[in-house]
This record gives sequence, C-alpha cells and structure tokens, in this order.
Amino acid sequence: MDVQNILSFLSTLKENNNREWFAENRAWYDRSKADFEKLTAALIIEIARFDEDIKHVKVKDCTFRIYNDTRFHNKEPYKTHFGAYIASQGGRKSPRGGYYLHIDTAGCFLSAGVWQPEAPVLKALREAVYDNIDEFKEIINEKNFKKYFYAFHDEDMLKTAPKGFPKDFEDIYFLKLKHYIVNYDLPAGFFAQKDFFEQIVSIFKTARPFNKFLNYTVDEII
Repeated sequence: MDVQNILSFLSTLKENNNREWFAENRAWYDRSKADFEKLTAALIIEIARFDEDIKHVKVKDCTFRIYNDTRFHNKEPYKTHFGAYIASQGGRKSPRGGYYLHIDTAGCFLSAGVWQPEAPVLKALREAVYDNIDEFKEIINEKNFKKYFYAFHDEDMLKTAPKGFPKDFEDIYFLKLKHYIVNYDLPAGFFAQKDFFEQIVSIFKTARPFNKFLNYTVDEII
C-alpha cells in the first residue's frame, strides 16, 4: 500500500483533470486504486479486532468511485481524492456509524460517526443524545477521543432548536447538528511516517464507543 504513489497520482490528476490524460494514465490510476484498496483491506482487518461489526465488510463496498457525475453539474470528470467508508450493512451506503479515510493532496483526514442520516434516523439520534446527554458527553470528552476528534461537522447545523426539543436545553448545540460526524485532519507529512498505519488504527479505536452509542439507535430505526 504505497500511499506516496496515491498522493503523487492525485496531485498530477488535479493538474490534468480531463478524460484524455486519464485514458493515457489508466495504468497509473489502476495501481493507485489497488494501493488504496490494500490500505482499506488492512484497515478492515484491524478495525474488526476492536469492532466486531466490521468483520464481514468488503473493500468493494467501502471505496468510492473516482468518477464525478457530470450529468447535472459542470464538474471536472474525476474526483481528486480517494475515500473509503468502513461500516457494516453496506459500507459507503450504510446508514450506520463507521470509519472514514480520506486521502487528498488538499488535505487528508479521518472521520467517525453518521453522515447525512435520513430524517427519522436524525430525529432518533437527537432524542438519544437528549435522553442520554451525560453518557454522550462522557464519550466525546474522553481524553484519547478528544485528543483527535475535538469538533463536530457543524457547517450546516440548524440555527434554532429542532422541533420538539426545548430551546433552553443546556447542550442544544448537539441537537442542532445535521450529522453526527467528527473529523481529524491528518498533519502534513503524516503518510511519510513509518507507523502511519498503526496511528490510523489507534485513532479509529478511540472512536469505537462513539459509533457504538450512535449505532444502538440507528439499529432501532433501520
């Protein structure tokens, strides 16, 4: 799993994001894709050691296509990143909380949690957080978890309390979220470190209680 090859490919693709260049460099893309799939496969094995739900997850279900859908938008034909969402019951299509790896020359990051839950799931997650706020805060304030995942994705959060919840709730911030996702931006040069893989596994391990909390509720709805 040569991550430097992946980054080199993505960097060059970013400067040549057209079908002609891609066709001429298809073999390079195939090698880079294979490297990313090897990395994803290795992560599945290691994550399954502390999260048994991941045991039977397949690489092909977790990785995203590099092709952009240009039918309705004036986009470049190819994404300039590789991504894998490692979660049971569907991988990248799963409604459950999981573990996401994003490799991009503009910035690499790790994520954990539930992204864009459908309305019934989002409502149930808000209710779970509201009803179990002490347990939820204990999980997200745990020392090792907070070392990496210290902020939620809140760019599009509600401006006021969601319907059915008290506006004066002390921790209303967590109820206004539309995603229960936390991110960790990997530092520059991260993949040049010899133990980068072990670090990723260790960071994801800290997110296991967070995903377990979310999935208890998700599983009741789906």
